[in-house]
Amino acid sequence: MAHLIKQNLKFEKFELPIDEAIAKEKESGEIYKQELIEDLKTAGETTVSYYTVGDFTDLCRGPHIENTNKIVPGSFKLNKLAGAYWRGDEKNKMLTRIYGLAFLTREELGEYLTMIEEAEKRDHRRVGKELDLIMMHDIAPGMPFFLPKGMIVLNELIKFVREHSYGEGYREVRTPQILNSELWKTSGHWGHYKEDMFCIHHEEDNAVLGVKPMNCPAHMLIFKRDIRSYKDLPLRIAETTTLYRNEKSGTLHGLTRVRSISQDDTHIFTTSDSLLEEISKLLDKIKFIYKIFDLKIDEIHLSTRPESFLGEKEDWDKAEDNLKEALRKAELAYQINEGDGAFYGPKIDVKVKDVIGRQWQLATIQLDYQMPQRFELEYIDEDGKAKTPIVIHRALLGSMERFLGILIENYAGAFPVWLSPVQVKLISVGEGHISHCQNLAEELKSKGIRAEVDSNNETVGNKTRKAVNEKVPYILVIGDKEMESDKLVVRDRGSRETREIGKEEFFEEVVSKINNRN
Repeated sequence: MAHLIKQNLKFEKFELPIDEAIAKEKESGEIYKQELIEDLKTAGETTVSYYTVGDFTDLCRGPHIENTNKIVPGSFKLNKLAGAYWRGDEKNKMLTRIYGLAFLTREELGEYLTMIEEAEKRDHRRVGKELDLIMMHDIAPGMPFFLPKGMIVLNELIKFVREHSYGEGYREVRTPQILNSELWKTSGHWGHYKEDMFCIHHEEDNAVLGVKPMNCPAHMLIFKRDIRSYKDLPLRIAETTTLYRNEKSGTLHGLTRVRSISQDDTHIFTTSDSLLEEISKLLDKIKFIYKIFDLKIDEIHLSTRPESFLGEKEDWDKAEDNLKEALRKAELAYQINEGDGAFYGPKIDVKVKDVIGRQWQLATIQLDYQMPQRFELEYIDEDGKAKTPIVIHRALLGSMERFLGILIENYAGAFPVWLSPVQVKLISVGEGHISHCQNLAEELKSKGIRAEVDSNNETVGNKTRKAVNEKVPYILVIGDKEMESDKLVVRDRGSRETREIGKEEFFEEVVSKINNRN
Protein backbone atom coordinates (compact mmCIF):
# COMPACT_ATOMS: atom_id res chain seq x y z
CA MET A 1 0.00 0.00 0.00
CA ALA A 2 2.83 2.40 0.85
CA HIS A 3 4.51 1.51 -2.47
CA LEU A 4 1.34 2.24 -4.46
CA ILE A 5 0.91 5.63 -2.77
CA LYS A 6 4.37 6.73 -3.93
CA GLN A 7 3.50 5.87 -7.55
CA ASN A 8 0.70 8.50 -7.68
CA LEU A 9 -1.73 6.11 -9.39
CA LYS A 10 -5.15 7.25 -10.61
CA PHE A 11 -8.41 5.56 -9.62
CA GLU A 12 -10.22 5.18 -12.94
CA LYS A 13 -13.86 4.17 -13.20
CA PHE A 14 -15.56 2.38 -16.08
CA GLU A 15 -18.92 0.66 -16.49
CA LEU A 16 -19.97 -2.56 -18.21
CA PRO A 17 -23.41 -3.72 -19.37
CA ILE A 18 -24.62 -6.13 -16.71
CA ASP A 19 -24.68 -9.27 -18.92
CA GLU A 20 -21.14 -8.52 -20.10
CA ALA A 21 -20.02 -8.13 -16.48
CA ILE A 22 -21.60 -11.49 -15.53
CA ALA A 23 -19.82 -13.20 -18.45
CA LYS A 24 -16.51 -11.55 -17.48
CA GLU A 25 -16.67 -12.76 -13.86
CA LYS A 26 -17.85 -16.24 -14.91
CA GLU A 27 -14.89 -16.58 -17.27
CA SER A 28 -12.52 -15.41 -14.50
CA GLY A 29 -13.95 -17.96 -12.05
CA GLU A 30 -15.10 -15.15 -9.73
CA ILE A 31 -18.22 -16.97 -8.54
CA TYR A 32 -18.97 -14.57 -5.67
CA LYS A 33 -18.80 -11.45 -7.86
CA GLN A 34 -20.89 -13.22 -10.46
CA GLU A 35 -23.54 -13.92 -7.80
CA LEU A 36 -23.57 -10.31 -6.64
CA ILE A 37 -23.98 -8.99 -10.20
CA GLU A 38 -26.79 -11.46 -10.91
CA ASP A 39 -28.59 -10.10 -7.83
CA LEU A 40 -28.12 -6.56 -9.16
CA LYS A 41 -29.63 -7.67 -12.47
CA THR A 42 -32.64 -9.16 -10.64
CA ALA A 43 -33.03 -5.82 -8.84
CA GLY A 44 -33.26 -4.05 -12.21
CA GLU A 45 -29.73 -2.68 -12.67
CA THR A 46 -28.48 -2.53 -16.28
CA THR A 47 -24.81 -1.64 -15.72
CA VAL A 48 -22.17 -2.19 -13.04
CA SER A 49 -19.05 -0.16 -12.28
CA TYR A 50 -15.41 -1.20 -12.02
CA TYR A 51 -12.34 0.69 -10.84
CA THR A 52 -8.74 0.32 -12.00
CA VAL A 53 -5.68 1.45 -10.02
CA GLY A 54 -2.30 0.49 -11.50
CA ASP A 55 -2.49 -3.15 -12.62
CA PHE A 56 -5.48 -3.92 -10.41
CA THR A 57 -9.11 -3.85 -11.60
CA ASP A 58 -12.06 -4.80 -9.45
CA LEU A 59 -15.84 -4.64 -9.24
CA CYS A 60 -16.65 -1.64 -7.04
CA ARG A 61 -19.49 0.81 -6.46
CA GLY A 62 -17.09 3.66 -5.50
CA PRO A 63 -16.59 6.54 -5.36
CA HIS A 64 -12.83 6.83 -4.78
CA ILE A 65 -10.36 9.66 -4.34
CA GLU A 66 -8.70 10.92 -7.50
CA ASN A 67 -5.30 9.26 -7.00
CA THR A 68 -3.18 7.48 -4.42
CA ASN A 69 -1.07 10.50 -3.47
CA LYS A 70 -4.11 11.91 -1.66
CA ILE A 71 -3.58 9.22 0.99
CA VAL A 72 -1.31 10.22 3.89
CA PRO A 73 1.26 7.49 4.65
CA GLY A 74 0.67 6.10 8.14
CA SER A 75 -2.99 7.14 8.20
CA PHE A 76 -4.24 3.60 7.54
CA LYS A 77 -3.83 0.19 9.12
CA LEU A 78 -4.94 -3.38 8.47
CA ASN A 79 -5.96 -4.36 11.95
CA LYS A 80 -7.49 -7.85 12.04
CA LEU A 81 -8.70 -10.96 10.23
CA ALA A 82 -11.83 -12.96 10.89
CA GLY A 83 -13.82 -15.81 9.40
CA ALA A 84 -17.10 -14.81 7.79
CA TYR A 85 -19.75 -16.89 6.07
CA TRP A 86 -20.46 -15.71 2.53
CA ARG A 87 -23.36 -13.25 2.76
CA GLY A 88 -23.71 -13.98 6.48
CA ASP A 89 -25.34 -17.40 5.91
CA GLU A 90 -23.86 -20.27 7.92
CA LYS A 91 -24.89 -22.68 5.13
CA ASN A 92 -22.40 -20.95 2.81
CA LYS A 93 -18.61 -21.28 2.70
CA MET A 94 -16.48 -19.69 5.40
CA LEU A 95 -14.33 -16.94 3.87
CA THR A 96 -11.69 -14.67 5.38
CA ARG A 97 -12.59 -11.06 6.06
CA ILE A 98 -9.82 -8.44 6.26
CA TYR A 99 -10.56 -5.40 8.42
CA GLY A 100 -8.89 -2.08 7.75
CA LEU A 101 -8.92 1.45 9.16
CA ALA A 102 -8.34 4.67 7.23
CA PHE A 103 -8.25 8.28 8.41
CA LEU A 104 -7.32 11.63 6.92
CA THR A 105 -4.26 12.00 9.17
CA ARG A 106 -1.82 9.87 11.20
CA GLU A 107 -2.98 11.69 14.33
CA GLU A 108 -6.62 10.68 13.84
CA LEU A 109 -5.60 7.06 13.34
CA GLY A 110 -3.46 7.19 16.49
CA GLU A 111 -6.32 8.67 18.53
CA TYR A 112 -8.71 6.01 17.26
CA LEU A 113 -6.29 3.13 18.03
CA THR A 114 -5.79 4.51 21.54
CA MET A 115 -9.56 4.65 22.03
CA ILE A 116 -9.96 1.07 20.77
CA GLU A 117 -7.21 -0.16 23.09
CA GLU A 118 -8.88 1.61 26.02
CA ALA A 119 -12.27 0.22 25.00
CA GLU A 120 -10.90 -3.34 25.01
CA LYS A 121 -9.60 -2.84 28.57
CA ARG A 122 -13.04 -1.58 29.59
CA ASP A 123 -15.08 -4.21 27.70
CA HIS A 124 -18.07 -4.81 29.98
CA ARG A 125 -18.15 -8.52 29.14
CA ARG A 126 -14.64 -9.00 30.53
CA VAL A 127 -14.96 -6.51 33.41
CA GLY A 128 -18.43 -7.82 34.32
CA LYS A 129 -17.02 -11.34 34.57
CA GLU A 130 -13.96 -10.26 36.58
CA LEU A 131 -16.10 -8.31 39.06
CA ASP A 132 -18.71 -11.10 39.37
CA LEU A 133 -21.49 -8.87 38.07
CA ILE A 134 -22.95 -10.88 35.18
CA MET A 135 -22.64 -14.14 33.31
CA MET A 136 -23.82 -15.25 29.89
CA HIS A 137 -24.70 -18.85 28.99
CA ASP A 138 -25.40 -20.69 25.73
CA ILE A 139 -28.59 -22.03 27.30
CA ALA A 140 -30.11 -18.52 27.03
CA PRO A 141 -28.46 -16.59 24.18
CA GLY A 142 -28.70 -12.84 24.63
CA MET A 143 -30.30 -13.17 28.06
CA PRO A 144 -27.87 -12.11 30.82
CA PHE A 145 -27.68 -13.70 34.27
CA PHE A 146 -27.25 -11.07 36.99
CA LEU A 147 -25.04 -12.38 39.78
CA PRO A 148 -25.48 -11.09 43.38
CA LYS A 149 -23.09 -8.15 42.94
CA GLY A 150 -24.56 -7.29 39.55
CA MET A 151 -28.03 -7.41 41.08
CA ILE A 152 -26.97 -4.84 43.68
CA VAL A 153 -25.91 -2.43 40.93
CA LEU A 154 -29.10 -3.10 38.92
CA ASN A 155 -31.27 -2.51 42.01
CA GLU A 156 -29.45 0.76 42.71
CA LEU A 157 -30.18 1.84 39.13
CA ILE A 158 -33.85 0.90 39.52
CA LYS A 159 -33.96 2.85 42.81
CA PHE A 160 -32.46 5.83 40.97
CA VAL A 161 -35.05 5.43 38.20
CA ARG A 162 -37.91 5.52 40.71
CA GLU A 163 -36.56 8.69 42.32
CA HIS A 164 -35.40 10.65 39.28
CA SER A 165 -36.40 9.10 35.95
CA TYR A 166 -39.93 8.52 37.22
CA GLY A 167 -40.20 10.85 40.23
CA GLU A 168 -43.34 12.45 41.61
CA GLY A 169 -46.63 11.85 39.84
CA TYR A 170 -45.78 8.45 38.35
CA ARG A 171 -47.78 5.31 39.02
CA GLU A 172 -45.82 2.08 38.77
CA VAL A 173 -47.53 -1.08 37.52
CA ARG A 174 -46.69 -4.66 36.59
CA THR A 175 -48.38 -6.21 33.55
CA PRO A 176 -48.37 -9.80 32.15
CA GLN A 177 -45.39 -11.09 30.17
CA ILE A 178 -47.52 -13.06 27.69
CA LEU A 179 -50.50 -11.51 25.92
CA ASN A 180 -52.95 -12.68 23.27
CA SER A 181 -52.06 -11.80 19.69
CA GLU A 182 -55.37 -9.89 19.42
CA LEU A 183 -53.83 -7.20 21.64
CA TRP A 184 -50.77 -6.92 19.39
CA LYS A 185 -53.02 -6.71 16.32
CA THR A 186 -54.93 -3.82 17.89
CA SER A 187 -51.72 -1.99 18.78
CA GLY A 188 -50.28 -2.51 15.29
CA HIS A 189 -47.27 -4.50 16.48
CA TRP A 190 -48.48 -7.72 14.88
CA GLY A 191 -48.26 -6.19 11.43
CA HIS A 192 -45.09 -4.16 12.00
CA TYR A 193 -43.09 -6.03 14.68
CA LYS A 194 -44.17 -9.68 14.70
CA GLU A 195 -40.84 -10.99 13.31
CA ASP A 196 -39.08 -9.50 16.34
CA MET A 197 -41.40 -11.18 18.85
CA PHE A 198 -41.33 -14.59 20.52
CA CYS A 199 -44.69 -16.24 19.82
CA ILE A 200 -46.42 -19.22 21.43
CA HIS A 201 -49.31 -21.34 20.16
CA HIS A 202 -51.48 -22.30 23.14
CA GLU A 203 -53.31 -25.46 22.08
CA GLU A 204 -55.78 -25.63 24.98
CA ASP A 205 -57.06 -22.07 24.36
CA ASN A 206 -56.51 -22.36 20.59
CA ALA A 207 -54.78 -18.99 20.71
CA VAL A 208 -51.54 -17.43 19.53
CA LEU A 209 -49.76 -15.53 22.28
CA GLY A 210 -46.94 -13.01 22.06
CA VAL A 211 -44.21 -12.67 24.69
CA LYS A 212 -44.18 -8.97 25.56
CA PRO A 213 -41.50 -6.93 23.66
CA MET A 214 -42.81 -3.61 25.02
CA ASN A 215 -45.27 -2.37 27.64
CA CYS A 216 -47.35 0.16 25.72
CA PRO A 217 -50.34 -2.02 24.66
CA ALA A 218 -50.84 -3.29 28.22
CA HIS A 219 -50.71 0.29 29.54
CA MET A 220 -53.39 1.24 27.02
CA LEU A 221 -55.64 -1.39 28.63
CA ILE A 222 -54.97 0.06 32.09
CA PHE A 223 -55.97 3.53 30.89
CA LYS A 224 -59.10 2.16 29.24
CA ARG A 225 -60.23 0.31 32.39
CA ASP A 226 -61.70 3.44 34.02
CA ILE A 227 -63.65 6.50 32.94
CA ARG A 228 -61.05 9.26 32.76
CA SER A 229 -61.49 13.01 33.17
CA TYR A 230 -59.23 15.81 31.95
CA LYS A 231 -58.47 16.33 35.66
CA ASP A 232 -56.80 12.87 35.73
CA LEU A 233 -54.31 13.91 33.03
CA PRO A 234 -51.42 13.80 32.58
CA LEU A 235 -51.56 10.15 33.74
CA ARG A 236 -48.06 8.65 33.95
CA ILE A 237 -47.87 4.83 34.00
CA ALA A 238 -44.42 3.35 34.63
CA GLU A 239 -43.02 -0.20 34.48
CA THR A 240 -39.56 -1.83 34.65
CA THR A 241 -40.60 -5.44 34.00
CA THR A 242 -38.43 -7.63 31.74
CA LEU A 243 -39.27 -7.57 28.02
CA TYR A 244 -38.22 -10.06 25.33
CA ARG A 245 -37.23 -9.27 21.76
CA ASN A 246 -36.13 -11.75 19.12
CA GLU A 247 -32.89 -10.03 18.11
CA LYS A 248 -30.79 -11.79 15.45
CA SER A 249 -28.06 -14.04 16.86
CA GLY A 250 -25.33 -12.20 15.00
CA THR A 251 -26.24 -8.86 16.59
CA LEU A 252 -26.10 -10.03 20.24
CA HIS A 253 -23.35 -8.38 22.27
CA GLY A 254 -23.05 -8.79 26.04
CA LEU A 255 -25.40 -6.38 27.81
CA THR A 256 -25.52 -3.82 25.02
CA ARG A 257 -27.55 -5.97 22.58
CA VAL A 258 -29.76 -8.52 24.33
CA ARG A 259 -32.99 -10.44 23.93
CA SER A 260 -34.21 -9.84 27.50
CA ILE A 261 -34.35 -6.19 28.54
CA SER A 262 -35.95 -3.97 31.13
CA GLN A 263 -36.48 -0.24 30.66
CA ASP A 264 -37.28 2.85 32.71
CA ASP A 265 -40.40 2.73 30.62
CA THR A 266 -43.29 5.16 31.01
CA HIS A 267 -46.36 6.11 29.03
CA ILE A 268 -47.73 9.57 29.67
CA PHE A 269 -51.37 10.03 28.70
CA THR A 270 -51.90 13.75 28.20
CA THR A 271 -53.90 16.48 26.48
CA SER A 272 -52.57 18.66 23.68
CA ASP A 273 -52.46 21.60 26.12
CA SER A 274 -49.99 19.80 28.43
CA LEU A 275 -47.91 18.16 25.71
CA LEU A 276 -45.10 20.72 25.41
CA GLU A 277 -44.77 21.05 29.19
CA GLU A 278 -44.42 17.26 29.59
CA ILE A 279 -41.78 16.97 26.87
CA SER A 280 -39.87 19.95 28.31
CA LYS A 281 -39.81 18.26 31.73
CA LEU A 282 -38.44 15.09 30.15
CA LEU A 283 -35.67 16.98 28.35
CA ASP A 284 -34.68 18.64 31.66
CA LYS A 285 -34.58 15.21 33.34
CA ILE A 286 -32.34 13.86 30.58
CA LYS A 287 -29.82 16.67 31.15
CA PHE A 288 -29.86 16.03 34.92
CA ILE A 289 -29.52 12.24 34.67
CA TYR A 290 -26.61 12.12 32.24
CA LYS A 291 -24.65 14.67 34.27
CA ILE A 292 -24.81 12.35 37.29
CA PHE A 293 -23.37 9.46 35.26
CA ASP A 294 -20.56 11.49 33.61
CA LEU A 295 -22.19 11.08 30.19
CA LYS A 296 -22.17 14.07 27.85
CA ILE A 297 -25.06 14.71 25.44
CA ASP A 298 -23.46 14.56 21.99
CA GLU A 299 -26.25 14.51 19.43
CA ILE A 300 -30.05 14.70 19.42
CA HIS A 301 -31.96 13.24 16.49
CA LEU A 302 -35.57 13.96 15.60
CA SER A 303 -36.78 10.91 13.66
CA THR A 304 -39.69 11.57 11.31
CA ARG A 305 -42.49 9.60 9.62
CA PRO A 306 -41.32 6.29 8.07
CA GLU A 307 -42.65 4.90 4.79
CA SER A 308 -44.72 2.30 6.65
CA PHE A 309 -46.72 4.28 9.23
CA LEU A 310 -50.02 4.19 11.04
CA GLY A 311 -52.56 6.99 11.01
CA GLU A 312 -53.00 10.24 9.13
CA LYS A 313 -50.23 12.41 7.73
CA GLU A 314 -51.76 15.50 9.41
CA ASP A 315 -51.36 13.92 12.87
CA TRP A 316 -47.74 13.07 12.10
CA ASP A 317 -47.01 16.63 10.96
CA LYS A 318 -48.55 17.97 14.16
CA ALA A 319 -46.54 15.53 16.31
CA GLU A 320 -43.26 16.39 14.57
CA ASP A 321 -43.94 20.12 15.04
CA ASN A 322 -44.58 19.56 18.77
CA LEU A 323 -41.24 17.80 19.23
CA LYS A 324 -39.39 20.54 17.32
CA GLU A 325 -40.97 23.21 19.49
CA ALA A 326 -40.02 21.38 22.73
CA LEU A 327 -36.40 21.04 21.57
CA ARG A 328 -36.33 24.73 20.62
CA LYS A 329 -37.63 25.73 24.07
CA ALA A 330 -35.05 23.48 25.75
CA GLU A 331 -32.34 25.18 23.63
CA LEU A 332 -31.12 21.80 22.40
CA ALA A 333 -29.61 21.57 18.92
CA TYR A 334 -30.87 18.61 16.89
CA GLN A 335 -30.69 17.05 13.47
CA ILE A 336 -33.49 15.51 11.43
CA ASN A 337 -33.35 11.75 10.87
CA GLU A 338 -35.73 11.40 7.94
CA GLY A 339 -38.05 8.39 7.92
CA ASP A 340 -36.63 6.74 11.04
CA GLY A 341 -39.58 7.25 13.40
CA ALA A 342 -41.51 4.41 15.04
CA PHE A 343 -44.47 3.12 13.01
CA TYR A 344 -46.86 4.90 15.41
CA GLY A 345 -45.10 8.26 15.83
CA PRO A 346 -42.02 10.49 15.54
CA LYS A 347 -39.37 10.41 18.23
CA ILE A 348 -36.45 12.21 19.84
CA ASP A 349 -33.35 10.03 20.28
CA VAL A 350 -30.52 11.25 22.53
CA LYS A 351 -26.94 10.14 21.89
CA VAL A 352 -24.23 10.58 24.51
CA LYS A 353 -20.46 10.31 24.63
CA ASP A 354 -18.62 8.38 27.33
CA VAL A 355 -15.27 9.26 28.90
CA ILE A 356 -13.24 7.82 26.01
CA GLY A 357 -15.29 9.52 23.31
CA ARG A 358 -17.58 6.73 22.10
CA GLN A 359 -21.14 7.55 21.15
CA TRP A 360 -24.15 5.66 22.56
CA GLN A 361 -27.86 6.05 21.84
CA LEU A 362 -29.85 6.08 25.10
CA ALA A 363 -32.96 8.15 25.85
CA THR A 364 -35.97 8.18 23.58
CA ILE A 365 -39.14 10.28 23.64
CA GLN A 366 -41.84 9.13 21.21
CA LEU A 367 -45.05 10.94 20.46
CA ASP A 368 -48.07 8.79 19.64
CA TYR A 369 -51.43 9.90 18.22
CA GLN A 370 -52.16 6.46 16.72
CA MET A 371 -52.30 3.83 19.44
CA PRO A 372 -54.81 5.77 21.63
CA GLN A 373 -57.12 5.88 18.58
CA ARG A 374 -56.66 2.17 17.81
CA PHE A 375 -57.54 1.30 21.44
CA GLU A 376 -60.43 3.81 21.41
CA LEU A 377 -59.11 5.59 24.49
CA GLU A 378 -61.13 8.55 25.76
CA TYR A 379 -61.22 11.14 28.50
CA ILE A 380 -63.98 13.64 29.30
CA ASP A 381 -62.89 17.21 28.63
CA GLU A 382 -64.02 20.18 30.75
CA ASP A 383 -66.75 20.89 28.21
CA GLY A 384 -68.15 17.38 28.83
CA LYS A 385 -67.09 15.97 25.46
CA ALA A 386 -65.14 12.74 24.93
CA LYS A 387 -61.66 13.29 23.51
CA THR A 388 -58.70 11.05 22.63
CA PRO A 389 -55.52 11.50 24.70
CA ILE A 390 -52.04 11.77 23.23
CA VAL A 391 -49.44 9.30 24.52
CA ILE A 392 -45.77 10.01 25.12
CA HIS A 393 -43.63 6.86 25.16
CA ARG A 394 -40.42 7.61 27.08
CA ALA A 395 -37.36 5.80 28.42
CA LEU A 396 -34.58 8.06 29.71
CA LEU A 397 -31.94 5.48 30.59
CA GLY A 398 -33.33 3.22 27.89
CA SER A 399 -32.56 -0.47 28.33
CA MET A 400 -31.32 -0.98 31.90
CA GLU A 401 -29.06 -3.80 30.70
CA ARG A 402 -27.53 -1.65 27.98
CA PHE A 403 -27.16 1.29 30.33
CA LEU A 404 -25.35 -0.90 32.87
CA GLY A 405 -23.04 -2.23 30.15
CA ILE A 406 -22.23 1.35 29.15
CA LEU A 407 -21.63 2.34 32.79
CA ILE A 408 -19.26 -0.60 33.36
CA GLU A 409 -17.20 0.61 30.40
CA ASN A 410 -17.54 4.32 31.22
CA TYR A 411 -16.19 3.73 34.76
CA ALA A 412 -13.95 0.78 33.77
CA GLY A 413 -15.72 -1.11 36.59
CA ALA A 414 -14.78 1.52 39.22
CA PHE A 415 -18.35 2.55 40.01
CA PRO A 416 -19.11 5.65 42.08
CA VAL A 417 -19.52 4.82 45.76
CA TRP A 418 -23.33 4.76 45.59
CA LEU A 419 -23.32 2.16 42.78
CA SER A 420 -20.43 -0.02 44.04
CA PRO A 421 -21.56 -3.54 45.03
CA VAL A 422 -19.10 -3.48 47.96
CA GLN A 423 -18.38 0.01 49.26
CA VAL A 424 -15.97 -0.85 52.08
CA LYS A 425 -13.71 -3.92 52.29
CA LEU A 426 -12.34 -4.77 55.75
CA ILE A 427 -9.15 -6.85 55.82
CA SER A 428 -8.13 -8.68 58.99
CA VAL A 429 -4.38 -8.91 59.65
CA GLY A 430 -4.77 -12.11 61.65
CA GLU A 431 -7.35 -14.43 63.15
CA GLY A 432 -7.55 -12.33 66.33
CA HIS A 433 -8.76 -9.34 64.35
CA ILE A 434 -11.67 -11.03 62.56
CA SER A 435 -14.23 -10.40 65.29
CA HIS A 436 -13.40 -6.67 65.37
CA CYS A 437 -13.72 -6.52 61.56
CA GLN A 438 -17.12 -8.19 61.70
CA ASN A 439 -18.37 -5.79 64.41
CA LEU A 440 -17.17 -2.80 62.40
CA ALA A 441 -18.84 -4.20 59.27
CA GLU A 442 -22.13 -4.43 61.16
CA GLU A 443 -21.77 -0.80 62.22
CA LEU A 444 -21.19 0.19 58.60
CA LYS A 445 -24.22 -1.82 57.44
CA SER A 446 -26.39 -0.15 60.10
CA LYS A 447 -25.53 3.17 58.44
CA GLY A 448 -26.62 1.83 55.03
CA ILE A 449 -23.07 1.14 53.82
CA ARG A 450 -22.33 -2.11 51.98
CA ALA A 451 -19.35 -3.66 53.80
CA GLU A 452 -17.59 -7.00 53.42
CA VAL A 453 -14.93 -8.71 55.54
CA ASP A 454 -12.02 -10.64 54.00
CA SER A 455 -11.08 -13.05 56.77
CA ASN A 456 -9.30 -15.58 54.53
CA ASN A 457 -6.06 -17.11 55.79
CA GLU A 458 -3.88 -15.15 53.36
CA THR A 459 -1.30 -12.38 53.64
CA VAL A 460 -2.52 -8.81 54.00
CA GLY A 461 -0.77 -8.02 50.70
CA ASN A 462 -2.73 -10.70 48.81
CA LYS A 463 -6.03 -9.63 50.33
CA THR A 464 -5.34 -5.97 49.55
CA ARG A 465 -4.47 -6.78 45.93
CA LYS A 466 -7.75 -8.66 45.57
CA ALA A 467 -9.71 -5.70 46.98
CA VAL A 468 -7.89 -3.34 44.60
CA ASN A 469 -8.73 -5.61 41.64
CA GLU A 470 -12.35 -5.68 42.79
CA LYS A 471 -12.27 -1.85 42.54
CA VAL A 472 -13.67 -1.38 46.05
CA PRO A 473 -13.86 2.36 46.91
CA TYR A 474 -12.49 2.01 50.46
CA ILE A 475 -10.15 -0.56 52.02
CA LEU A 476 -9.65 -0.78 55.80
CA VAL A 477 -6.84 -2.99 57.17
CA ILE A 478 -7.46 -3.95 60.81
CA GLY A 479 -4.60 -5.06 63.06
CA ASP A 480 -3.66 -4.56 66.73
CA LYS A 481 -3.04 -0.82 66.33
CA GLU A 482 -6.35 -0.24 64.58
CA MET A 483 -8.26 -2.27 67.17
CA GLU A 484 -6.90 -0.05 69.97
CA SER A 485 -7.56 3.26 68.18
CA ASP A 486 -10.75 5.26 67.68
CA LYS A 487 -9.50 6.24 64.25
CA LEU A 488 -9.55 4.30 60.99
CA VAL A 489 -6.74 3.94 58.46
CA VAL A 490 -8.36 4.18 55.01
CA ARG A 491 -6.95 3.40 51.58
CA ASP A 492 -9.01 5.12 48.88
CA ARG A 493 -9.49 3.50 45.50
CA GLY A 494 -6.82 4.64 43.06
CA SER A 495 -4.35 5.58 45.80
CA ARG A 496 -1.39 3.65 47.21
CA GLU A 497 -1.33 5.92 50.26
CA THR A 498 -3.52 5.67 53.35
CA ARG A 499 -5.16 8.37 55.43
CA GLU A 500 -6.27 8.47 59.05
CA ILE A 501 -9.81 9.57 59.86
CA GLY A 502 -12.18 9.36 62.82
CA LYS A 503 -14.69 6.53 62.62
CA GLU A 504 -17.81 8.69 62.79
CA GLU A 505 -16.31 11.16 60.34
CA PHE A 506 -15.63 8.29 57.91
CA PHE A 507 -19.19 7.03 58.27
CA GLU A 508 -20.54 10.52 57.49
CA GLU A 509 -18.26 10.84 54.43
CA VAL A 510 -19.40 7.56 52.89
CA VAL A 511 -23.09 8.11 53.70
CA SER A 512 -22.91 11.58 52.14
CA LYS A 513 -21.45 10.20 48.90
CA ILE A 514 -24.15 7.52 48.79
CA ASN A 515 -27.03 9.90 49.48
CA ASN A 516 -25.81 12.64 47.14
CA ARG A 517 -24.72 10.14 44.47
CA ASN A 518 -21.34 11.87 44.24
